[in-house]
Amino acid sequence: MGKGASIFLCFAVAALITVGLVMLASASAKWDTNDEQYYYLTRQARWLVVGIVGLGLIAFMDYRFLKKGAPYFFGIAVLALIGCYIPGIGDAAKGESRWIVLPLLGRFQPSEPAKLVVMIALAAWFAKHQAETKTLIKGFITPGLILGIPLLLILFEKDMGTAVGLGAAGLMVLFIAGTRIWYLAPTIAAGAVGFVLMVQNSPNRMERWKAFLEPEKYREGAGWQQAMALEAFGNGGPSGVGLGNGIVKQMNFPEHHTDFIFPVIGEELGLIVTLGIVFCFVVIFLVGVGISLHASDLFGRILGLGVTGIIVVPAMMNIGVTTSMIPNTGLPLPFVSYGGSNLVFTLAMVGVLLSILRRSVIVDGREIPAVKEKKVELRL
Repeated sequence: MGKGASIFLCFAVAALITVGLVMLASASAKWDTNDEQYYYLTRQARWLVVGIVGLGLIAFMDYRFLKKGAPYFFGIAVLALIGCYIPGIGDAAKGESRWIVLPLLGRFQPSEPAKLVVMIALAAWFAKHQAETKTLIKGFITPGLILGIPLLLILFEKDMGTAVGLGAAGLMVLFIAGTRIWYLAPTIAAGAVGFVLMVQNSPNRMERWKAFLEPEKYREGAGWQQAMALEAFGNGGPSGVGLGNGIVKQMNFPEHHTDFIFPVIGEELGLIVTLGIVFCFVVIFLVGVGISLHASDLFGRILGLGVTGIIVVPAMMNIGVTTSMIPNTGLPLPFVSYGGSNLVFTLAMVGVLLSILRRSVIVDGREIPAVKEKKVELRL
């Protein structure tokens, strides 16, 4: 991994952002909208500038400073998530308490920085206790709490999609770091049971599940978004109907600029571009894993793999939802969907990967660790 890795990574991210901006311009120009023309595009462009600045700063810093600040970052992230439940700070919308409003910062979603912070905290913990990853307390219970506390706070905000994505990426980190499978298996089973119970006790989630199982029956209700998504893909075919010529986005298609922007891309730009988006995420995954495996220390390896997971897992979930492969989870498509918090902190994660790459030592075209460490099992 050398300059080529950074070029591939940056190219994939730039391609996704470009498609996102183009499609947000198209989404802003709905025929029947009362919003300011190109409203979504202009706001996303502002957040993009902030995100690129953050990416550059993190990329040129030494990522190892994150290990020292991990406990403080974690505490701030938890407090921000708790703020979602406090009247006057939390800003509920559509029955979900995902946002907070603070002076200067304005309205943002604290679960987005929390995802990155959880990966930093897990990497810092396992780097510090690398010889005890097989033990119950330091190898499972404590890192389980590091993952579980933010996850539960996000879950009870009624943001099940983000919680599932974070949980999947977090459990992957625990497994890779060396936590015993005998500890993880019951946790996964308990999580699945809890998921089923939450769905059964939530009319909205139950409707989404039924719509997933019987899409035609619930087409006019909970299954409307996914039905419209499939219609959009069908209209687009291989080459699309042309930029700005999409019909489905005009048909009361909720969240066509956020969670369901992928079908709008499929209708207007066609199969080739949608497959290109999938390919970009495959590139991010492969390059992210490659960077992580060549990191100069254990903290960098675990952090890189965690960050890669937290980018790619939600992307695959979004694509799965919009193609009716999984039930509706309400997750945006990273780099593409409208949303300042998601864009800024996803770009920050790319900055972390670039920082890890820059501090890998290259000798005769081969990367070697800069610091000798005790050999630790790292699963893949």
